[in-house]
Amino acid sequence: MNDGLARRVADAGLDWIIPDWEVSARVHALSTTRHGGVSSGTQATLDLGPGSVPTGAAAASILENRRTLAQFLPAPPVWLTQRHEADIAEIDASNAAAMMASPPAADAAVTREPNIVLCVRTADCLPVLFADRAGTTIGIAHAGWRGLAAGILEATVATLRCAPAEIVGWLGPAIGPRSFEVGRDVYDAFCAADADVARCFRAHGDGKWFADLYEIARRRLARLGVRRVTGGDYCTMLEAARFFSYRRERDTGRMATLIWIEAERLSPLS
Repeated sequence: MNDGLARRVADAGLDWIIPDWEVSARVHALSTTRHGGVSSGTQATLDLGPGSVPTGAAAASILENRRTLAQFLPAPPVWLTQRHEADIAEIDASNAAAMMASPPAADAAVTREPNIVLCVRTADCLPVLFADRAGTTIGIAHAGWRGLAAGILEATVATLRCAPAEIVGWLGPAIGPRSFEVGRDVYDAFCAADADVARCFRAHGDGKWFADLYEIARRRLARLGVRRVTGGDYCTMLEAARFFSYRRERDTGRMATLIWIEAERLSPLS
């Protein structure tokens, strides 16, 4: 955990989440909650909106909320146009400005450059952070059930191009295993390819199951050799006072999970 960032968030009176994971001090990350903004209604208060530049009646509030978030970041984030698929955006100094201006169609992003802020938006889907232990490479994934089934985690780990044993992961706030009721389509999307994953589903009535996104993600990462994975302790649907949830309220806001590498500070000349 980055204690400096955690203190800044706490001093601002915010309940945002700073991941507790074993990574280099150069790696910074946070996950917002619904608190700290100016939006109203079911989007109250820190709705960060769509990946593109917001328009319409809520635009002013979303932009103000993004300005609040920006106070904790070294640069504007690269927002993604998320599609619940398995496309990855590789971001570096040569394309970062273009991607900030026009959010790429992707559900995950990877960078090796300092001060490029990777970001995904969620309101029940699972945000997953990645970093190598040396703090030279980071990634982020938006992993709803469709993305998980499509291989978004596998694609992100492959794009990191790091030894799996050196990768650390963190699972951010998502809908929990007591709340995510699914049908046969979701059950089959996972179990048809891996019968053992059925243990991540609990039968609930005729043709219904409760699915554990956290455990599915851990299982898939372990199969890749990524076993240093923490987080997965929240339920966006049940914790209504803290998180937005699309399953609970279709007309709702979006939270953000973000990660970046801090630029190395040059030592002063003696």
